[in-house]
Amino acid sequence: MKSHNVLVIGAGIGGLATALALHARGHAVTVVEAAPEARALGVGINLLPHAVAVLDRFGIVPALIRSGVETEALLFANRFGQTIHRDARGLGAGAAFPQISIHRGQLQQILFDSARLALGGEAIRFGCRCIGLGSTTGSGATARFMVDGRQVEFSADAIVACDGIHSAVRQQFYPDEGPPRWNGVMMWRGTTLGKPFLGGRTMVQAGIGDAKFVVYPISTAPDPDGNVLINWIADIRTKPRIDGTYQAPARQDWMKPGSLDDLLPTFGSWSFDWLDVPEIIRNAQGILEWPMVDRDPLPRWSFGRIALAGDAAHPMYPIGSNGATQAILDADALSQALSDDEPVTAFESYERARRPMTSEIVRMNRMMGLDAVLDLVDELAPTGFARIEDVIDPAEIASRIDNYKLLAGHARKVSA
Repeated sequence: MKSHNVLVIGAGIGGLATALALHARGHAVTVVEAAPEARALGVGINLLPHAVAVLDRFGIVPALIRSGVETEALLFANRFGQTIHRDARGLGAGAAFPQISIHRGQLQQILFDSARLALGGEAIRFGCRCIGLGSTTGSGATARFMVDGRQVEFSADAIVACDGIHSAVRQQFYPDEGPPRWNGVMMWRGTTLGKPFLGGRTMVQAGIGDAKFVVYPISTAPDPDGNVLINWIADIRTKPRIDGTYQAPARQDWMKPGSLDDLLPTFGSWSFDWLDVPEIIRNAQGILEWPMVDRDPLPRWSFGRIALAGDAAHPMYPIGSNGATQAILDADALSQALSDDEPVTAFESYERARRPMTSEIVRMNRMMGLDAVLDLVDELAPTGFARIEDVIDPAEIASRIDNYKLLAGHARKVSA
């Protein structure tokens, strides 16, 4: 087994997972992050079983389960709350590991604490903003950073860029790429303390692609009033410009506060037997707004001793719970490749293993991925239905969902 000195740029979920995976296989790792300190931010997130299998090697799954929810099912419903399909998830679907719904901030903190313990606190450095790449030689690579107002250069045997959808490293290799691509859907996200619904371990996506409400619990321990923390996402497609295209909000307007006036005209009447959607929205602890964006798949992720991973390599629409999961699978494949070969060859192997699948997920999600089931049923029964069997063969729905899951890697084993 080979051992390398690796510089990981970015201390988000993908970067910390990469650092832990590399350390677990005997590599020396330094992590540099632009933010001035570790910050547990965000709302809910889902980890699919094949990602949890990777995280289990780091000994953090018990902490994840204590902090989150072992999701049992994903329920597809129309805008009237009528069940289209119930897809078993995690252990309930026969997987070896659970699907975990958790607050992103808690996941980030668990990963950070584990990485700091494994690597040592001095191996994770904050306030290091990447401004470019230095020289790449036969024995190493360098990158330049602004640290406390001065330029600093870090060198390593290999560099892995996990610096997100606005990756500075990706921009070095693709300077003419431009901003992320927006599909016209705005997402409002929030968390609300509310009563458990559908057994307390069910994730729901209801409506259609142009007006969708996703909701799931991210805690199981009730407060004194019997409430649990519920994560929700409301998607609404906006009108295009006259030329039929969409202009994404400027980066500084991402994660800006949302308003009830943005949401209640669309979701104000969505009161189901098992969930009052407008009540969930009104009682939110806070609402943040994002554009739904991705980037075109790249022809290359590896450049000698430098490689892209996670959202720096394959940002995708947040459909099918793939974002964090695919970044964690990158970490596993990349660390294994570096253990088998020298960096240049290893990064090429990693790219061959991961780029085709993630490119396919980007493509499927642009076609609305699992959400296409919602649109299909709405076209066939726009005013609702008494029985889904009267609208469409349930086996056809199950087949569409299973095909997406297969192409997204749900049925694939991760390396030991």
